[in-house]
Amino acid sequence: MTKINNEALEIIEYINKYLNEYLKNVKTTSKNTLKGYKDSLKIYLEYLEINGTTTMKLNYDCFSVEKIEDWLIYLKEIRKNSNQTINLRLIGLKVFLEFLGKNDTSLLYIYSAASTIEKRKAVKPKVKSISKAGIQCLFDSIDQKSRTGRRDLTMFVLMYNTAARLDEILSLRLCDLQLESTNPYITIIGKGNKMRTLYLLPKTVEYLKIYIQENHFNSNRNDFLFFSKIKGKQFKLTEQAIEKQVRKWTKIANSISSEVPINLHPHQFRHSAATHWLEDGMNIVQISYLLGHESLETTMIYLEITTAQKAKALETLPDSTAEKVWKTDFDKLTALIK
Repeated sequence: MTKINNEALEIIEYINKYLNEYLKNVKTTSKNTLKGYKDSLKIYLEYLEINGTTTMKLNYDCFSVEKIEDWLIYLKEIRKNSNQTINLRLIGLKVFLEFLGKNDTSLLYIYSAASTIEKRKAVKPKVKSISKAGIQCLFDSIDQKSRTGRRDLTMFVLMYNTAARLDEILSLRLCDLQLESTNPYITIIGKGNKMRTLYLLPKTVEYLKIYIQENHFNSNRNDFLFFSKIKGKQFKLTEQAIEKQVRKWTKIANSISSEVPINLHPHQFRHSAATHWLEDGMNIVQISYLLGHESLETTMIYLEITTAQKAKALETLPDSTAEKVWKTDFDKLTALIK
C-alpha cells in the first residue's frame, strides 16, 4: 500500500479547513459564490487525478504556474468552457492559494506565482436595465391576494428602491431595519463586509410595515426579514428560490407588456434603479456609494457610460463650493429616487 506523504496530509488538512471554515466564516456570505469557489477547487483536484496525481501523491508542486496553465487549457479544450467560466475557475483556485499563504507564509510564493497568470479575454454579458414603465408593469402583475405575492412585491420594491444586491437583501435581519426613524433606512453588509446605509421611500416603508406585521408578529430581532419556513423554523431564502419567483411574475408581466423582458433576472432591479437615478440627475458619487462600488470608474463601467456620456455624468457632481444638498436635505435626495 502506498504511504501518504506529509505534504499530502498537510494539503488535505488545509483543504478541509478551507471548505468547512474559511469560506463560510471569512470569505463570503453568498451561496452562489461559495459554490463557485468549491467547484473550482474540486475541478482542479479532479484534473490532477486524471493526470496521475492521486490524494496520496499531492504536493505543493501540484499548484505550480505550469500545471495551472495546463489546467486552463484543459478547461477550454476538453471541458469546452467559455473564457468567462475559465476566469471564474481561475479566481476560485487563486482564493484557495491565497488561503494557503495566509495560513503559512512559507507558502506565499505559490499564490504570488499564480497571481501572475492572466485572465482570458472574455466579453462580459451586459446587464440591461428595465424601463420605469416595465418596472411598474411587473409590480402590477404580482398577485397581491396571495401571501407569497405580497412578500415578493415587498422584496422587489425594496430591491428597486435601494439598488441592493439580491444576497444583501436576503441577508437582511429585522434588526437591520430602522423604519421608525425620522428618515427610515436599512443597513446593508456588502462585498468585503463593507457596511452602508440605504434610505427608504415612504411607499417602501409602508410595504415593509405591512409585510412585517403579517409575517413577523412573533419574531426575534435577529430573524431574517425574508425567510422560508421548514418544520416550523425560519431559514434564509435562497437566491434560486427568488429567481424562480421572478420568472413566474415576469412571464405574466411580459404577456402584458414587452417592456418587461421574459428572461428578467433579479440583478436587473439594481441596474435599472442606478440607471434611473442617473437619468433623473442624481450625482454619480452618490450613485456609486448607493451601489457599494469602490470607485467611480466601476460605476461608469457598470452603467455602460461612454466617453461622451461620462462628461455629462460628471456634470452631476456638486460644485465644491456649493452646499452638498443630498447631505443636508433628505427630501430632495429621495425626490430623485422614484
